[in-house]
Amino acid sequence: MRIDKLLWCLRYYKTRSIATEAVKKGHITINGQVAKASRDVFPTDKITLRKDQINYKLTILDIPQNRLGAKLVDMYRKDETPKEAFEHLELLKLSKEHYRANGTGRPTKKDRREIDDYLWESDENEDTDKTE
Repeated sequence: MRIDKLLWCLRYYKTRSIATEAVKKGHITINGQVAKASRDVFPTDKITLRKDQINYKLTILDIPQNRLGAKLVDMYRKDETPKEAFEHLELLKLSKEHYRANGTGRPTKKDRREIDDYLWESDENEDTDKTE
């Protein structure tokens, strides 16, 4: 089975065209080699794919005939992705939400003044450090 079709069948990508695009961009490797979309996949192949800033590591156990339900995916692949990768993604999400909530847009005038005051104070501190 083709790699793009397999990744679609195993529900890593919503459509085959998205899976094909990921393969063309070089986000997928099979047994350590960058794959083409038409590359066939066999049982025991090790696949690494990068999606949403996570490097997933998979071992193919068997080839499905068609797209599977989410509960059946584990019969065909063994996920060897380290848990640290998912924890790192959670930290990235939290750090993005720390200062400004999603969708609130550009900084307000008040935010801009606070940024300018902070930068102005840090410049003053650097100037006093140099004179001492």
